[in-house]
Amino acid sequence: MILAAVSMLALAQAMSAQIPSDPRVGLRAGWLDAGEAIHNMKVISRTERPEGFFDPKNPGSFRVMNSDLAFKGTLAFQGSFNGFMVWDISNPARPRLRTSFICPGGQADLSVYGNLLFMSVEERRARVDCGAQGVRDSISAERFEGVRIFDITDLDHPKQVAAVQTCRASHTHTLITDPKDKGNLYVYVSGYQPVRPSDELAGCSPEAPATDPNSALFRLEVIRVPLAHPEQARIVSSPRVFNDLVPPSPHSEPEATKPPEAPTAPSQCHDITTYAAIGLAGGACMGYGFLLDTRDVINPKRVDVAADSNFAFWHSATFNNDGTKLVFTDEWGGGQGARCRATDKSEWGADAIFTITKRKLTQHAYYKMPAAQTPFENCVAHNGSLIPVPGRDILVQGWYQGGISVVDFTDAAHPKEIAFFDRGPVDSTKLVSFAGVWSAYWYNGLIVSSEISRGLDVLQLLPSDLLSQNEIDAASLVHLDQFNAQVQEPFTWPASFAVARAYVDQLARGSSLATNEIADVRRDLDAAERVSGTPRRAALTRLATRVDGLSKGGPDEARVRALVASIRKLALSS
Repeated sequence: MILAAVSMLALAQAMSAQIPSDPRVGLRAGWLDAGEAIHNMKVISRTERPEGFFDPKNPGSFRVMNSDLAFKGTLAFQGSFNGFMVWDISNPARPRLRTSFICPGGQADLSVYGNLLFMSVEERRARVDCGAQGVRDSISAERFEGVRIFDITDLDHPKQVAAVQTCRASHTHTLITDPKDKGNLYVYVSGYQPVRPSDELAGCSPEAPATDPNSALFRLEVIRVPLAHPEQARIVSSPRVFNDLVPPSPHSEPEATKPPEAPTAPSQCHDITTYAAIGLAGGACMGYGFLLDTRDVINPKRVDVAADSNFAFWHSATFNNDGTKLVFTDEWGGGQGARCRATDKSEWGADAIFTITKRKLTQHAYYKMPAAQTPFENCVAHNGSLIPVPGRDILVQGWYQGGISVVDFTDAAHPKEIAFFDRGPVDSTKLVSFAGVWSAYWYNGLIVSSEISRGLDVLQLLPSDLLSQNEIDAASLVHLDQFNAQVQEPFTWPASFAVARAYVDQLARGSSLATNEIADVRRDLDAAERVSGTPRRAALTRLATRVDGLSKGGPDEARVRALVASIRKLALSS
């Protein structure tokens, strides 16, 4: 499905680039002393990189830059091009370095599952033994490109238990479970390095599939990991989800000095996000956005595809909680260019928001961080995750040196920014390409951000006209034991007065109920909370019945029904 440009009206409402009063414009440059602007958020801590993970003479060196995050318990696992770090964030005001592990090999995309840590490796300097000396020979049995698996049972001494070599390395990877196969975990590998010589890794063929059916091109790699014996992890399938694709329409970049490149059909995904509960995955596959059916985990199938000439590089994907929307990001220029200048088109390097109906994608709007950045700040859409506010679709997201933006995309046609945090450029005289916010994720009431050249940031949302304290409290009730951005699981909320009040706040904000009706519901919730046992149950049951009568044919009937359900859940738990 090739999509036309979305409504310029919707785009204009989503964007407000060139607003002189935006505090993000004109921030002071600096590495660790840059100016900061923040709105509806609070910085809890800023933690610098430890020794071995930065170069004080070159803070933007890609050899030691920070990358993505994964979480388990009170631990944040932070990838680096030089290995990985593990931070204890049980006290978010003072993150404590628990472990640092030198293991060069590229951006080190990380995932955690139980006591296993997975790490993507794609640089040719990477060694099987994690050695820092690199690999000099063009063909070497010491080279490693693929997915490493570590046992982190002893967190102070991570132990590599498997290293699955792949023909095109691993830029990113994605975990997925099969409800019919409890003994194994599966890994989808996305790698788009040149095909390795068969002399180095047997079976690697750079020929087109029409010439060689075993070609390493135009396919994913699926690794099966026996949980009882992870050392036996191996590739079990190579599904060709790219069949029959034509080259996408070219993306015309503005630099007149850059010759146009002839587009080719994509032969690999950059990133895949699985949502096993709905049997779907979103694939950001360089020139296209994929919707994949993953009910047969080993053999995922493409069920729809989207293309957009405004997108240069489909980078990542995020579903909303009920699986009816999918946000794709465009990492225009590979994240190394200044793409949020006042002269840049607002739909380039942005998010594209789709709805999903009967497993088909429909595009509605773009969203781009709405403050013009300088020519010395790399800035495009990058990694983020949902904030579990019941009744709303809210995404927190990194934009490299464009900082962090929190956007509400509940109305797919009219996304709206509700909070942000930004720093000035690392350098005021030149573009430092390896800097800024790689990722920002919501995790158990916090926003944790991996800052490429500066370290680890922990932030907190603050209430505002656009997000109430009740909504923040309700989101904080969702507790995750572990979190990997490419693995979505449905959010559920416990019986709570905060959840009910969050829905009431939303109805009040949208003027969906009369002012007196809102006041009555708030009064009755307060009264029910002051009692317990049978009186509380009776009061809540009466309230649910009365509110249910307000839902029929109203302007926000679905949200009123959600409020009723939350009150009844409270009554049952009383």
